[in-house]
Amino acid sequence: MREASYWTKESGEEGVVTCLLCPQHCRIRPGHVGVCRARKNVDGRLYSLIYGEVTSFGLDPIEKKPLYHFYPGWAILSVGTRGCNLACGFCQNWHISQADARTSTLTPEELAAVAAEYGRRRRSIGVAYTYSEPLIWYEFVIDAAKLVHDLGLKNVLVTNGEVNEDPLKELLPHIDAMNIDVKAFTESFYAKVCHGRLAPVLRTAERAKAAGCHVEITNLIIPGHNDAPDEIRRLVHWVASSLGDDTPLHFSRYFPAYKFDAPPTPISTLRTAVEIAKDELKYVYMGNVPGTEGNDTRCYMCGELLIERSGFDLVAYRIKDRTCPKCGAEIHITGAPPS
Repeated sequence: MREASYWTKESGEEGVVTCLLCPQHCRIRPGHVGVCRARKNVDGRLYSLIYGEVTSFGLDPIEKKPLYHFYPGWAILSVGTRGCNLACGFCQNWHISQADARTSTLTPEELAAVAAEYGRRRRSIGVAYTYSEPLIWYEFVIDAAKLVHDLGLKNVLVTNGEVNEDPLKELLPHIDAMNIDVKAFTESFYAKVCHGRLAPVLRTAERAKAAGCHVEITNLIIPGHNDAPDEIRRLVHWVASSLGDDTPLHFSRYFPAYKFDAPPTPISTLRTAVEIAKDELKYVYMGNVPGTEGNDTRCYMCGELLIERSGFDLVAYRIKDRTCPKCGAEIHITGAPPS
C-alpha cells in the first residue's frame, strides 16, 4: 500500500476520512474502501491499494486509444490497473474495472525502463495509462509519468474524466494527450447508468485543452439511452465551443456487455451522428464498425483523403507540413508518423 494523495480527516467523526481525488467525495470509515475499491481507510489514514498493481500490459497502436491526431502510426506502451470510480452498466472492461482482477506488480522505475526500451526498438512514443480508469491510480501514474517525461517520452491518459480540480492541476504538466470518454450529455444518464456526474468530465476536458494537452473525445452511442439527435447536437456544440472545432470526436458503436443486453448500435445511428457533428467539427470518426468506414481523415475544406487507415493500421499519410497538399488548409495534427 501507498498513502494516498488528496484526502482529509473528518472532524468530530473518529477515524473517518473523505477522499478528495474525484467528485464522488467518498466518506470512508476505518477498514472500508471508497467507490473505486482502490482507496482504503487504514486506522484513520487513506491508502492506495493499487500502487504498482497491474492487470494489463502491452504495446498498442496509438489509434486504438483512440487518438487519431496524436503521433499517428506510432505504437504506445499501454498499462492499466483494476477498479473504477464509476459503475457503468455497459462497461466493456468490467472484469478489471468492477471485479477483483488478478494483478502483477510493477514499479514506476520499471515501467519507465520498459517504455524506454520499447521507444528504442518498437517505435513506441511512451506510455498510455488505460484499460481501467487511470485517475484512481493517481499516485502511481504521476510518479511514473514524471520518469517517462524525463526520458523524453510521452504520457497519455484514456480516462472518464471524473477527477477534482486540484489533482488534475498537479497531473496535467506531466500528460501530453488525453482521450476523454463523454458517456452521454445528460446528468440523468450519468446518475442512473454510471453513478457519476457529467459536469466534472466537461471541466476536465476544458482544463486539459486550456493547459495545452492534446484532447480527443469519445462518445459511445447506446440505443435508447444517449442517441437522441438533440443530445448529440448539444454534445457537438460543447466540443466546438469549449474545446475548439479542430478537436477530434469519435462516435463509438456499443455492443452488449456487463449488465446491458440491448442489441448493438445500428450503424445508421452512427452515420447520423457523424453528419450532425460535421456541421460544427472538422474531424469526426466512427469506431467499432466493420471495414474501414469512418476511420479516415479527410480535409475539412476540400475533402481530400489525407490519412488512410485500415482498422488501427496506418495505410497512407499524405499531409505535408501540417497542410492539405491539395488546397493548403491547415490540418490539426500533433506529431508525424514514424519515418
